[in-house]
Amino acid sequence: MREEEKRSSQDKSKNSFFKKRWVYPTVYIASAAIILTGVLWYQNSGSDLNQSDYKATDMPGKKMNEQPAVEVNRAMENFVMPVVNEDDAVIQMGFYENDGDAAEQEAALVFYDNTYHPNTGLDIAAKDGKEFDVIASLSGTVKNVMEDAVLGNVIEVEHDKGIVTQYQSVKDYKVKVGDEVEQGQVIAKSGTSLINEKAGNHVHFEIRKDNVPVNPHEYFNKPLSSLQEANVTEEKASSDADAGKSEEAAEEDAEGSAPSEEGVEGTTPSKEGVEGTTPSEEKPADDGSDKKEDAGQDEDKGAGEEDSSTDSDTSTNS
Repeated sequence: MREEEKRSSQDKSKNSFFKKRWVYPTVYIASAAIILTGVLWYQNSGSDLNQSDYKATDMPGKKMNEQPAVEVNRAMENFVMPVVNEDDAVIQMGFYENDGDAAEQEAALVFYDNTYHPNTGLDIAAKDGKEFDVIASLSGTVKNVMEDAVLGNVIEVEHDKGIVTQYQSVKDYKVKVGDEVEQGQVIAKSGTSLINEKAGNHVHFEIRKDNVPVNPHEYFNKPLSSLQEANVTEEKASSDADAGKSEEAAEEDAEGSAPSEEGVEGTTPSKEGVEGTTPSEEKPADDGSDKKEDAGQDEDKGAGEEDSSTDSDTSTNS
């Protein structure tokens, strides 16, 4: 009887415990906390496993190839005229082509300091003659910023090994050495130069490969890769040969009637010829001395004959 009473009392106490309002919510919250803790632990252990299994280059959002992508994009950019609006620009002087006709070559000669110089770029001005913004023709790195009164200051931008663009006759620089510039970015204002005062307010634009100037017109709207593949080494010798022509030499080349040095030398008597046709000063002296020696020899001969005749007379008288 006592055991049955104990069991019944225990059942009653359990029933009374579960009948309390706070029991079931407490059990529910505790169960949810245990499940949530298990889920979080599993996720963290899975993340650690993923991080150990994958390399840094495989992580999402990691831009490991950003620099090569920029280089590829630059190689795909096309050269553009260094002005904001090409329709408002005019070319004051073109590039001097070594194989161009005489009229084009004459128009591409810059006269400075009594000497004609072949134009190694394009002189670009605004149609209204006013100053304008000079932009980067291609993305690159500013290699040089130089003040030069003759050239009108210079900005040089490097785009690839050996390939640069030059912007001469500029002012109010917007960049400095080491800056990375993007295509179309304003880098300066147009200005003037002493070497080409006739161009007025303009920008002198050059494209060079291995320090050899090329005609920018041939590469406008063409990618950098087209110049990378071009062979321009042969242009340097001919360009240097034409540089520094005097006014007289340039006019003679344009007319095609300048006598060569060989022709001038051929019509001018040589020094040897002059000496051969002109009696030297030593010859009369030699002739006079010879005559004196001959006269002396004759006198000695005469004196000897007189002595011999005197001796013969003496011997006869004796």
